[in-house]
Amino acid sequence: MVLKNASILVVDDDADVLTALRLLLKPLVKEVITEKNPNNINALIERTNFDIVILDMNFSGLVNTGNEGIFWLNKIRTLKPEISVILMTAYADIDLAIRGLKEGASDFLMKPWKNEKVIEAISSILSNKTSQTSKKHNLNSNSVEIIGDSPIMTDVFVKLNKVAPTDANVLILGENGTGKDLIAKALHENSNRKNKPFIKVDVGALTSSLFESELFGYKKGAFTGANQDRKGRFEAANGGTLFLDEIGNITLGQQVRLLTVLQNRQVTPLGCNEAIPIDIRLICATNEDPNVLADEKKFRKDLIYRINTVDITVPPLRDRGTDITALSHYFVSLYAEKYNKNAFSFDPGFISKLKKHDFPGNVRELQYILERAVIMTDENTLKPEDLVFSSIERPATSNRVETTSLNLDDIEKNAIQTVLEKHKGNVSKSAKELGITRAALYRRLDKYEL
Repeated sequence: MVLKNASILVVDDDADVLTALRLLLKPLVKEVITEKNPNNINALIERTNFDIVILDMNFSGLVNTGNEGIFWLNKIRTLKPEISVILMTAYADIDLAIRGLKEGASDFLMKPWKNEKVIEAISSILSNKTSQTSKKHNLNSNSVEIIGDSPIMTDVFVKLNKVAPTDANVLILGENGTGKDLIAKALHENSNRKNKPFIKVDVGALTSSLFESELFGYKKGAFTGANQDRKGRFEAANGGTLFLDEIGNITLGQQVRLLTVLQNRQVTPLGCNEAIPIDIRLICATNEDPNVLADEKKFRKDLIYRINTVDITVPPLRDRGTDITALSHYFVSLYAEKYNKNAFSFDPGFISKLKKHDFPGNVRELQYILERAVIMTDENTLKPEDLVFSSIERPATSNRVETTSLNLDDIEKNAIQTVLEKHKGNVSKSAKELGITRAALYRRLDKYEL
């Protein structure tokens, strides 16, 4: 990041210090905000994406121990770990400087400072941020942008960086709305096949009759309605990447056909006796639990081994911590531009309310919530009341009471309720799955008043 794009917050109870730093930095950076009261730090960093906070270590005129500075340093590191902090003090205490650096400060300045030292410290931090960002997020391209600095997403980026340049088949796991398609696209655009086709197919939505014709293609006259030759998706992706979404939903019969193609590396279009060689990199995705994929009654293990050279799990939004703030700024800015509205700021309670929501619909749900907020508000500050959480993403309620009890009766009752719900009240099927007779199940239904 260059200096002119930086946003900087200066916090010091000395008005002269604030004025001096504002005059020094304003011509050089994108934005510089000054604040005398450190109690306003929380609200300020929630509203604005600061790159650096320059923080005084002493706000009490009576006791200059630096404890206040350390307290607010830790507060910033907790709320926004991506923000770099430069500490300032008028007391040349090397022990205090070392303590601040150990607590996570990026640099340390002594008062009175030399202007060139301040600029040098800021430039160095910004340069390091750019270097680290390119290492972690060099998966961004003109069409793909993955936002996130949380530790759990950092692990995903590390894995992506290692896997993307290879031709390894990748299985992407994650709940609906987590952005599995973005991961797939990023893998392609950071591979040696990036200038070749990227073909996406939602195989879970294909009927048995369409599965082969869509994936493998057909010749004219192969079936009623086949009025001309058509390439299948495998052939269309030749030389590039084929992304099969919702792979966990295909039938065992479809799995056999897919496995044959992957083993032989060739497809035979319907109505044709000649096989066509294919050269693709395969990426698959599913929201199925890995335990379901491990069940051979539902998914062939030999196919799993074929598609799963490397697996990447995309975490749910509720586990991504500070990413919610970064994503919120991104989407609000995006929709403000789309709907020709002025830039928005956030009321402190706005982000707080978002962070308390568990987002069953993940990033997709956050995106729709923020789009609605931008459309409906008439003000330039988004407030908690602008957030409306949809009940659509909520799972259907049932009469079954979840319990973590280890009481055998509770466990048995929950097992019976779960199986009955699964089979929509069919006693015969439920008894068979539970491994008991119908009569035994009826006795338990009576026992538990179900």
